[in-house]
Amino acid sequence: MGQRPTIRDIAEAAGVSISTVSKAVNGRYGIAQETVDRVMAVVEEMGYESSLVASRMRGMRTGVVGVLVAEFEPFSAEILKGVGAAVAEAHYDLLAYSGAYGAERVGWEVKSLRRLSGSLIDGAILVTPSVLVPVADVPIVAIDPHLGPVDIPTVESDSLGGAVTAVRYLIELGHTRIGFVAGRPDLRSSRARDAGYRKALSEAGIAVDPNLIRVGFYDQETARDRARSLLSQPQRPTAVFAANDVSAIAIVDVARELGLDVPRDLSVVGFDDVLEASRMDPPLTTVRQPMRRLGIAATEMLTRLMSGEEVTDRHVVLPTQLIARATTAPPRR
Repeated sequence: MGQRPTIRDIAEAAGVSISTVSKAVNGRYGIAQETVDRVMAVVEEMGYESSLVASRMRGMRTGVVGVLVAEFEPFSAEILKGVGAAVAEAHYDLLAYSGAYGAERVGWEVKSLRRLSGSLIDGAILVTPSVLVPVADVPIVAIDPHLGPVDIPTVESDSLGGAVTAVRYLIELGHTRIGFVAGRPDLRSSRARDAGYRKALSEAGIAVDPNLIRVGFYDQETARDRARSLLSQPQRPTAVFAANDVSAIAIVDVARELGLDVPRDLSVVGFDDVLEASRMDPPLTTVRQPMRRLGIAATEMLTRLMSGEEVTDRHVVLPTQLIARATTAPPRR
């Protein structure tokens, strides 16, 4: 009997590297299906001792795309709708997953990925992840990522441009005392909206007043508390830009509780254009980010990675649009 072939023999016969053989026989991502098929054909032909295991591993591909979120709220819900449409088109199933950790816990996605990758999902989309270098055995795409070096493919909206447009609109209406309720400081989107607020004021020659700025963390109850503080000042703002619609809706509610009319006494602009924004009374003026399109774009990128394709445009930024409704008007004279 001849000596059993080694992984090096398989690599030489298939014309690939040893690491490529390892990926192919263990069902890992990062190589094209054509290469997998060639390697597995050589494995079967040469009688490599791991061929039975390799065949079994290839059959364990789940056909499932996982979407990991810190919590289910309006933004992630719209993202999921986009992902759902895209995975159906690509003939994958969708697993939406949220651990019991909450958005405040840094690293929530690492534990989730360890639990799901390699056995339950073939790839993952992380929505507003708190880390950008999670270790996983499957391809990953991040939507609206954390601050820091970008080591994985990302999809996000033009938060800076959207914020500039929103504040410019308020200035064009005649407002000069414009408040800002910021989002989570750990997210690039939040920092960009803060920068856009400041940029628009600077361009108009309006000084940034720290007394008109609060941090709402994209959270409804926190935003309510910050809005009450902001609007109870003797020199309150005549308009407020909120970093997301959840915060903007909270600001409108608090304004009413304080006896202020929106928009006669206070103009409010949000960011996102969630479903509730158009249904509230009065309907919310907001910056629309293409949330469903974010989900679709992330899924398209992920499925390409899962098939072994090379993705050259790894950081996609989608445009935003101001949607003027009934919560904005010129200030009272």
